[in-house]
Amino acid sequence: MSPNVNQLLVGYQYAPPHPDPGPPPRRPTPPDQERLSPDWAAAQRREESLLSRPLKAAFGIAVALGLAAFALGVFGLINVLVAGLGVICCALVAAVSGYAIWQGERALRSRLADERARVGTMRAAQESRLFAWQADHAARMREWEELRVAYEHQKRWYAVCAPDGVHRVDVAGGTLSGWSAMLTTAGANRLAAGGEVTVLDLTEGAVALDLIGLARAAGVEPLVWVLPEDLPRLDLGTGLGRDALADLLAQVASVTGEQASARDLSLDTSVLEWVIDVLGGEATVAAVAAGLRALAQAGDPRDDVAAGLITAGQADRLTAMFGRAATERVVLERAWIMEAQLRRLAPAGSALAPLPRSALRVVALGRRVGAVGSRVLATYLTVALAHLLGDTEPGRPWQHTLFVLGADKLRGDVLDRLTDASEQSATGLVLAYRGIGVQVRQRLGRGNAAVAFMRLGNAEEAKAASEQIGTEHRFVLSQLTETIGVSVTDTTSSAYTSTAGSADSTTTSWSQSEGLSRSTGHGHSDGSLLLPSRASYSRSVQAGDSQSTSESESVSASVSTSTAWGLTTSKATGDSETLARALQRSREFLVEQHELQQLPASAMIITYAGPAGRQVVMADANPGIGGLGAATALTLEESRGRPDPARRAAREPADRPPPNLGPPPPRLDWRNRRS
Repeated sequence: MSPNVNQLLVGYQYAPPHPDPGPPPRRPTPPDQERLSPDWAAAQRREESLLSRPLKAAFGIAVALGLAAFALGVFGLINVLVAGLGVICCALVAAVSGYAIWQGERALRSRLADERARVGTMRAAQESRLFAWQADHAARMREWEELRVAYEHQKRWYAVCAPDGVHRVDVAGGTLSGWSAMLTTAGANRLAAGGEVTVLDLTEGAVALDLIGLARAAGVEPLVWVLPEDLPRLDLGTGLGRDALADLLAQVASVTGEQASARDLSLDTSVLEWVIDVLGGEATVAAVAAGLRALAQAGDPRDDVAAGLITAGQADRLTAMFGRAATERVVLERAWIMEAQLRRLAPAGSALAPLPRSALRVVALGRRVGAVGSRVLATYLTVALAHLLGDTEPGRPWQHTLFVLGADKLRGDVLDRLTDASEQSATGLVLAYRGIGVQVRQRLGRGNAAVAFMRLGNAEEAKAASEQIGTEHRFVLSQLTETIGVSVTDTTSSAYTSTAGSADSTTTSWSQSEGLSRSTGHGHSDGSLLLPSRASYSRSVQAGDSQSTSESESVSASVSTSTAWGLTTSKATGDSETLARALQRSREFLVEQHELQQLPASAMIITYAGPAGRQVVMADANPGIGGLGAATALTLEESRGRPDPARRAAREPADRPPPNLGPPPPRLDWRNRRS
């Protein structure tokens, strides 16, 4: 299947165009042939015998009397004239009765002949009707066979892509397993199309494990940072100029507030700019934190001087910058508050090492990061990425795709900065929210964005989502969607393994009700980055049809064999009697509150503005569907504009070649950007 080059694949739509034709038409049963009834013929003969019995008696008596009269006349016992007259009379009676008997027999034979003719005519009519029934049955059988072939070989799953003009997808609700499915489906599609994927996993739940395993199976070695342990080796946010660094740290310092005020941000930015100017215009986060401690006169600055974070002269200048007046105490208090927040980021970029290029980058929060620490790190990563995207030349739509999982941890103004920067740089953005609070609800679908609603356990949020979608919409849920949704759970037995650290191995297994698991191990001895078999996944889109097809087939095979979703999907379809039975429709439902609360894990309802108005589509983000023979990379609209392959020997249609879009734009690099 050819990947969609300039679109984001978010799932698959179950929409079989050909319904089940049902059982084959019954063969016509020949009726019993009409034939002359022996009972009727016997009855006719009995009736004729009863009717002709007096005539036969009269005939016999007349013959007997005639013979007697003739005999008596011959022997002279009676007068010859009398005897002759008697014989003549008896002959007349015998002739009349015999003629009547003959007519009765002829009438009987005529009735029997007429009945035989009627039976013959009816038999010919029956045979004619039978031949017509058989011809009609043959025609209906041929039509049924065509429908059956079309039904068995049709595509049942069609790609659901973000439409042209949409640069952002907001995912509202969902579980960790559902997000894993969505991320693997969309990320695999982008990698297969030669794009780049960056994942910010703020969930602390290792959602991108399947995508990482899939990328390794496809020959792409991802770069993985697990924070805060990998902060020293994370170069994101390093090398910024004074203004950008001050803005970044000011946003991070105000993370505990629900909404940072313009006054506080202006004051924090000014203080940070002063500190950075004293430090020489370019500084690390650790140096800025040390400068804030010196400014607030918190602790002994000689410790920071000994650690090489600041010099003694810089410490003296910062200490003497403000006095103890009431106005100045406000500045010193803000400096102390900012230092308390930025202390967690002090190791950032302190132990950088050269890293190979990779099409997949994952930055994730560890499980022991803490509530405040997670918000600090999430804001730092998001604002740093916003600055990076702002300095990036625009490329093709969705060439670089950024996934932010757990975006509800970010403040509204931080989300706005990231969405604006993504739109300006033509970077595809996927924001996934566990809940839809006030700040999220105000931003769902804002601008050129599509909204995908997944399972919403909270009743109030489910009600709000159903009202936004519209309760009049009716959808068909596939049996496969419900089956897999029950099989895959949200528990995972392991976390990420950093490729920037020195971990020796990782074991990953999704806990499922059917007991499926997978394990992967990677090791090295020099403590450096895990070297990939391919440092990059930078294949040009115009490299050729065969190359694009092989990449896509490789990704599809990797989805089926390298992910928990693919394994579970293969097992679900393999346990069924036929593929069609495993993919049949399960039930219909209306978009109502209780339905959104019990959606399968990978099911999503996508809504976006299209040329024909607001479109609402039911999709399944299960990445294992892409490896099924009943799935296609074409959308339902694209397939309707193509000839029906099922009615032409049930063959797969030729994959459409990727368009010649010219050379790809420069890849996003955290270390190569305009200052």
